[in-house]
Amino acid sequence: MLQPESRLVTVLEHRRTDTSREIFWVDYLKASSLTYLDVLHSTAIMVRASRNNLPLAGIKVVEFAGLAPGPMAGMILADFGADVVRIDRPTASAVPTTDVLGRGKRSIAINPKTRSGYAVVRELVERADVLIDPFRPGVMERLKLGPEVFLGNPATKSKGVNEKLVYARLVGFPRTGPHKDMAGHDLNYLAISGVLSMFPGEGKPEFPLNLLADFAGGALMCVVGILLALFERTRSGVGQVVDTDMVTGVRYLASCPLLLSQLQLPTFGETRAGGLLDGGCPFYNVYTCADGRWVSVACLEPQFFRTFLTRFLGALPKDFSIGGWRPSEADQQDRDIWPRLKTFLERGFGSQPRDYWTNVFHGTDACVLPVLERSEAAVIASTPSRNAMVPPPHPGLSRTPSVLSPSPTSSNWAESSYLPPGAHTQRILSELGLSSDDMAALREEGALGKPPVAKL
Repeated sequence: MLQPESRLVTVLEHRRTDTSREIFWVDYLKASSLTYLDVLHSTAIMVRASRNNLPLAGIKVVEFAGLAPGPMAGMILADFGADVVRIDRPTASAVPTTDVLGRGKRSIAINPKTRSGYAVVRELVERADVLIDPFRPGVMERLKLGPEVFLGNPATKSKGVNEKLVYARLVGFPRTGPHKDMAGHDLNYLAISGVLSMFPGEGKPEFPLNLLADFAGGALMCVVGILLALFERTRSGVGQVVDTDMVTGVRYLASCPLLLSQLQLPTFGETRAGGLLDGGCPFYNVYTCADGRWVSVACLEPQFFRTFLTRFLGALPKDFSIGGWRPSEADQQDRDIWPRLKTFLERGFGSQPRDYWTNVFHGTDACVLPVLERSEAAVIASTPSRNAMVPPPHPGLSRTPSVLSPSPTSSNWAESSYLPPGAHTQRILSELGLSSDDMAALREEGALGKPPVAKL
């Protein structure tokens, strides 16, 4: 008699080899033109959307749970119609995950280090179009889930079990570089890339939120690679490995400033705060207003500077000056005058509150806009049908828009993005053809964990 875990592996193997009994994923795209995403909390949004014409309709993605870049990549794919299943570690803890990028996904909590857990994960990947690997080099290989298992190895002419798979690998440092085995975060990747040293300001480099390396150089570049590989697959019929690292990704995004600096053009100076766009230019800067809030000024072109200066001087008292000096249009091109011009602008903007200056420049081509707080920006971005406290999917497509449209009646839009680990374990296992006895065997072996109850 087979042991429980052995029987389970046999069940999955039989599903793969017996096409008459093969259990496919539940195809939401064909079952109905209108479906709904799982409601994860009592206050979460139940969103109905026509899915059969979405850009990524029919694409199945297996995302291994990781930190922000991997989940962001998976969420983008889910937003545009992909069926994304996140592989979480089983846990009995009620501590909620910090991943708030679970919108539109499903989660299965399973341990691939157990025999039957490995069989389930492998089965999911064998049926998938895309795999997202967020781990350091070597982790997936140690789990026996590396690219060669699914794509084969041309060098040895070995066949893979899913040669149509797009195997997306997302790491921080380049896989062949000196830092490949080191831990790191967005700030470290920016530092190593050379981009952090170019940020505006004098003295110590000031760093932004973890947007550039994690989300732009990492997640977004990974999604671009996935889409390119999927498009190429329509011609070749086979998948490939998409290799993304955040250091190379952010350097690629910084191609323009890096090349301009190498050419020693005035856009970026030889030293920080010495060029047009790195904080050295008075008419491309941020200024503090009388109420402690800020405005952004970016009137680089002469015609915009002319409009700016006319409005700015007109909003100041006629006797406002620095020792009798007031700027003119010709001063824009005279770098020797820039320090004095910057002082004049600092004092001028500091004489009135932010909203005063917002009104002065509103509707003009002066390129002056307020620095808004998050809540203020959300109000401006909102419409009667959309609450933009949490940004909606982007870009917008005319015929095949994204899956989610924020509900104006929701009291907490963000909660729809929280995905408890293992929230859909039973459903996903059922789709693989496993019975309640099979699931009990998985649990007995330690491959499954109880879905946690989040205490938010």
